[in-house]
Amino acid sequence: MKETEAQAKLSLKLQAYQYLKTKILNCEYRPNEFLNEQKLCAEMGNISRTPMRDALGRLEQEGLITILPKKGLMVAGITEEDVHSMFEMRLLVEPYALRTYGADIPREKLEHFMRMMHEPDVIDDFCKVDDDFHELLMSTLPNKYLRSAYDRITGLNTRFRIMTGKVSMINREQTCEEHLEILEPALKGDWNTAADALQKHLENARDKAEGVIKVIRLW
Repeated sequence: MKETEAQAKLSLKLQAYQYLKTKILNCEYRPNEFLNEQKLCAEMGNISRTPMRDALGRLEQEGLITILPKKGLMVAGITEEDVHSMFEMRLLVEPYALRTYGADIPREKLEHFMRMMHEPDVIDDFCKVDDDFHELLMSTLPNKYLRSAYDRITGLNTRFRIMTGKVSMINREQTCEEHLEILEPALKGDWNTAADALQKHLENARDKAEGVIKVIRLW
């Protein structure tokens, strides 16, 4: 096989993977929705099944789809247990990462978020800023195994937010206040206090999420 052909096949696999993952994370393919492999190939301009199956295999490994024998493909659902496990993972990893490796976070990036948190009303995409803030707190974690496990739940968090869009999951003012309670000790180098504030922040988010599940039935 020529090098250019190999690169083209690799590119198609990556394109199919990124296309499907984006659709799933944005809930264009909803939790528990059945997908048809042939239709997916047609959606992407009638690509062959080889790159599509490679992409589907990757997504299955990431827990975003389930391949059911004799039934086909189904977008992974989101259950109460999933949400509980997601916050359990975040509570275990995020405060630990901040307490242990927070000193390696560039100070100018912490100061950038400090300024933003003082002006919540001027932030356009608050969910993205919130995600970026938590990603910064995790950015210096060197343990690739913890990082891999953590990265797997970020997509679940995104889907959960979108699926519960009719219920306010983020109160800007309260969230900014809680972020400032993390940032203020962090900028003083008091990582234990910052990690404790982060834990409290995540516990509040968990309690809100579990409250939403009890109020509305989406899955």
